[in-house]
Amino acid sequence: MMASKILIQSYALLCKGAGEVLSKTNEAVCGNNQTEMFVTVWLGILEISSGRITAANAGHEYPVLERKGQFSLLKKRHGLVIGGMEDAEYEEYTIDLEPGDKLFLYTDGVPEATDAQDNMFGLDRMLDALNQDPYTTPENTLRNVHRVVNSFVAGAEQFDDLTMLCLEYKGKKQAESARK
Repeated sequence: MMASKILIQSYALLCKGAGEVLSKTNEAVCGNNQTEMFVTVWLGILEISSGRITAANAGHEYPVLERKGQFSLLKKRHGLVIGGMEDAEYEEYTIDLEPGDKLFLYTDGVPEATDAQDNMFGLDRMLDALNQDPYTTPENTLRNVHRVVNSFVAGAEQFDDLTMLCLEYKGKKQAESARK
């Protein structure tokens, strides 16, 4: 995973888009992958001035978009995991954020969190947790989801991490003010 992260950072400086970054990273990982390990990646490049994200997905969880008080999954086609097969290509798509929109990203440890009876938290519970207070700050969104997951698992041992990111697009005027 760390090698993939370094490759992604390097290719992001050299390549033209998210799909190309993932293709080049996959090529490098497949070229030296004796252990046959793989990594999932959702990569989005945000143009702050317009709110446009150009994204590509290498087998990662679907992103979640909050618009006008409702969080919903963005079910765009996944590409193959990084390290899964040589010559994989990654389709790009765009997300046009409007001022006030939030984007929530997470690892599979969130929907796959399990309680003592091996019930999974799931995407529906995750969306319910997100939609409890959709107008709150990104920080509170993360706290809310973490609290609901912890309540669900009730101390049961977990086998994966919970990694989440939430960003709110403030709009062009906010982006210009931040640069000054």
